Amino acid sequence: MIDFDKLFQTAALHKGGEDRVRVLLPAVKTPEQLAAQTEAFYLSTMSRRIFRAGLKHSMVDNKWPAFEKAFQGFDPFVCAMMSDDEVDKHMGNRALIRHLRKIKSIRCNAQFMGAIAREHGSFGRWLANWPEDDIVGLWLQLKKKGCQLGGMSGPYFLRMVGKDTFLLTNDVQAVLIAQGIVDRAPSSQKDLRLVEAAFYQWQQESGRSLCEISRVLSLTAALS
Repeated sequence: MIDFDKLFQTAALHKGGEDRVRVLLPAVKTPEQLAAQTEAFYLSTMSRRIFRAGLKHSMVDNKWPAFEKAFQGFDPFVCAMMSDDEVDKHMGNRALIRHLRKIKSIRCNAQFMGAIAREHGSFGRWLANWPEDDIVGLWLQLKKKGCQLGGMSGPYFLRMVGKDTFLLTNDVQAVLIAQGIVDRAPSSQKDLRLVEAAFYQWQQESGRSLCEISRVLSLTAALS
């Protein structure tokens, strides 16, 4: 496996210099910042990610003020208590994206977050305290306990709220295959753990966050 410094230099060649690469690196929230965020923030962001999946992000973002209004600021208690009649009402609201499973996921994930908060004090505290060396485990928990959070929706949600994670974009997967970490797009838990181990090795070598490493890998394959 090639060392991270060489990957960084490749990204710099593709993007016009090291300073340009540094500008493109994402930021990570501290555990204290994650713990301080409101439950409504997490439910809104989680729901926005779910609605973004398969759709143009700007279209979803333009409609999000209407979602905030319709779902009362994504108050988790209110959303968890949503009745089927209220779901039907939202399905008739032309200001929203009327996707039944995704609208129902708001109720499901509000209930999921409520259960987490009762056990751990808050959803943000649960994210903040999740072990840094088991990010794939967090992906799997989001997929298992939440709704519509499988595939890359869980990791993208974590990236959006500032929890450190790598992303398996097509470019990142291409680099992982080229480096012999996996021989195909990782989907099994075994392959995901192999990828996770590679990221942690790069993290130890470079002192950089998982999200920074992930971004650098994507830039080594991106020529635009």
